Amino acid sequence: MPRFTPENEELAQEIISRYPVAKSATIPLCHLAQEQDGYLTEDAMEHVAELLSLKPAEVLSTASFYEMFKRQPVGQYVINVCTSISCFLSGGDELLEHAEERLGTRAGGRTDDGLFFLEGYECIAACTEAPCLQVNYRYFHKITHAEFDQLIDDLRAGRRDDIPPHGTLALIRQHIEADKAAGLAPPDRGEQPVWLRDTPALQDAKPAK
Repeated sequence: MPRFTPENEELAQEIISRYPVAKSATIPLCHLAQEQDGYLTEDAMEHVAELLSLKPAEVLSTASFYEMFKRQPVGQYVINVCTSISCFLSGGDELLEHAEERLGTRAGGRTDDGLFFLEGYECIAACTEAPCLQVNYRYFHKITHAEFDQLIDDLRAGRRDDIPPHGTLALIRQHIEADKAAGLAPPDRGEQPVWLRDTPALQDAKPAK
């Protein structure tokens, strides 16, 4: 299974440099690995552990806590249909049943072509827009069965450039120039960060004990 590509390993080092404690980059690096492969592979977690001087079990314990990290192949599009109370009252369960019929797979499964992974989902914090769902964590509100069918047709036909493959969090990647970084000191050193020391109005602020 793949580890980071040379390009992503270079990007990983840049991400690590943003944190005073390397371990703090665990989640961003897991996201980077998932973006590369579509899900979080065991080899990728081992590589993250090496880069951060951690044990692989430490990376796994973090990744396994968060639902967004998938540790098995899920295909190009992950569809989360909300079934919590507001969506339930507005037809969320019926929408999930329709999605199962339309895709030919039960919730928790992939389509035969490997393109879609369907999930019934707890609240996705869009209760006033019920019933709603997410595709790769992009929201679709008050969606009807016909609108769901059209969405699936558009995704299959490649007509939704606004929805990148699973694992991609943002279409524009953050890049922080070295001279723009906050320059935070490790917390165990008890120092004020550079930006705080250089701000006159805050120069009397005391570092946390």
